[in-house]
Amino acid sequence: MGVGDRFAHQGEAQLKAILMAKEMGVEIVPVWNKSNREHTIIHSTPLDTRKAADAAVKSLKYNGQYFVDADHINLSNVDKFIDCSDFFTIDVADYIGKPADSKLIEAFISDNKKYVGKLNIPGIEKPFEISGEKISEIANKYLFAVKEAAKIYRHIVSVKGAENFVAEVSMDEVDIPQTPIELFFILSALAAEKVVVQTIAPKFTGRFNKGVDYVGNIKQFAQEFEEDILVIKYAIKEFGFPENLKLSVHSGSDKFSIYNDINRLIQKHNVGLHLKTAGTTWLEEVIGLAIASPETLQIVKDIYAIALTRFDELCGPYATVIDIDKAKLPSAEEVMKWNGDKFANTLRHIPNHPDYNPNFRQLIHVGYKVAVEKGEAFIKGLEKYKEIVGKQVTENIFDRHIKRIFLK
Repeated sequence: MGVGDRFAHQGEAQLKAILMAKEMGVEIVPVWNKSNREHTIIHSTPLDTRKAADAAVKSLKYNGQYFVDADHINLSNVDKFIDCSDFFTIDVADYIGKPADSKLIEAFISDNKKYVGKLNIPGIEKPFEISGEKISEIANKYLFAVKEAAKIYRHIVSVKGAENFVAEVSMDEVDIPQTPIELFFILSALAAEKVVVQTIAPKFTGRFNKGVDYVGNIKQFAQEFEEDILVIKYAIKEFGFPENLKLSVHSGSDKFSIYNDINRLIQKHNVGLHLKTAGTTWLEEVIGLAIASPETLQIVKDIYAIALTRFDELCGPYATVIDIDKAKLPSAEEVMKWNGDKFANTLRHIPNHPDYNPNFRQLIHVGYKVAVEKGEAFIKGLEKYKEIVGKQVTENIFDRHIKRIFLK
């Protein structure tokens, strides 16, 4: 489970949720993830993430596995993360659709010609009809991206050794989802490059907006998710991937409407899952500060008011993963009149609560840059009200996420 901790203050609160799950018989490995973009905005370093994770583990005497993720890295920034990370999310979304060398495409088509015809994948009712043209189309779309993933993977191996990190390949931040059969041939290409991937993050059908529920056809998602699971099971045997190769759901926090299906399907097929939750913890910090004291309530009100005036700047980098109706955002003047409970209830993700506003929530989600500019005042609030804030973080991860996804 990916647990983002943007300000590196909630490691213990996050780990408490993992320990609560363990008491109920569910083994979850925490992965503290933070992207280069977030480090740049917050003025932190990958070493800060490692130190915070290690400190939380030591404080709670946690003796299970855990990782620190170099999130959404590429060749231009991976070296910043290599020494202190042991999980690497290799992001190739920008390379999808770029043309690979024609000879490489020809070789890929030749290597996979045995799949031409009817491809039967155990568990999937109808066989896939595979033609040479279909393989060529997939190669033209994805082979260049796979080659880039392989370059990054080999670079990490050259420094750390293949046994000393977990590799994930991510292609979720694109507009068009990958089909299960595209996933199959992507895995074929990764295997040919000897990329020992343990988790793969495709783009699924529907919208996975940051911090809010799934938007899309739930039935279609469930079918696609199950077929992806079965493709991966087949690919493990066909291509020799590790037995623990699993699907990764990016921007997976708060997707409550699909959690029942995810739970049902991972139980049905007895497989693992990598759920990346990222910015959820930051939102819980804001909720905690809203109810902690009048002073900290004013801080988070100010963050919202400033975010409103800088809407385009803050939302631009996240345009593909947010969907905010500006007409439904409360004015700064209105918010300034709210008490702490009203602010918290408007932000907290309880969909049927009369105060909940997903537009408000998404703007706060991308507004963490404003909290950085608040500097000491924001951080001192987190430290002074550690217990109140931490309670929100733990409850959110355990009650709204772990219980729904991983418990039977």
